[in-house]
Amino acid sequence: MTGRAAAGLGPEARARLAQAVARAEAGTAGEIVVMLCARSGLYRSAVLAAALAGALLLPWPLIALTGWSAAQILLAQAAFAAACLAAGSSEGLRLALMPRVFRRGRVRAAAARAFRMRGLARTRGRTGVLLYIAIRERHAEIVTDAGVLAHVPADAWEGILADLTAALGRGAAEAGLAEAVGRIGDRLREALPAGPGDPNELPDRVILAD
Repeated sequence: MTGRAAAGLGPEARARLAQAVARAEAGTAGEIVVMLCARSGLYRSAVLAAALAGALLLPWPLIALTGWSAAQILLAQAAFAAACLAAGSSEGLRLALMPRVFRRGRVRAAAARAFRMRGLARTRGRTGVLLYIAIRERHAEIVTDAGVLAHVPADAWEGILADLTAALGRGAAEAGLAEAVGRIGDRLREALPAGPGDPNELPDRVILAD
């Protein structure tokens, strides 16, 4: 996958994280899945919006400050829009143009889709927990099924996510993920202890996606 080669997490690091997931699930009915996604969106709409807005606003200072003809102004608008679209080939620029709140909303929506598509809502006790990391956005989300939400409120994960996001920002992805998984497991053991013969219904391996 792209996204700095899964944030520098090679096969050995992912194997260690899978072991961390197995340890975190011991003693709880909760099912933890870790998913690393290169990005949650391409954010091309931000570039298109900037190109359109700039092209619409450009004529006014040109009319006020120059003696350009309408044809020259039209050419300037077209050149400006083309330059914006060319610059928009840079993923970093597209991300920079997208306000942080919208980036987070995109990650949240992508995490919810991944939860449904990956079958986390099909465990027998509705105890699936998805830890979703969008590498390019350096943002993480935790999505839980109804069986978990009945015992652990959604805002209970905020401290874990804040610490994980900080770890991603300083390049400590493996350590941050291992700590987050362990803390999720601690919370699940308190709220949802394992019953007799509780099966492991979801894979422990780290899932990679573009």
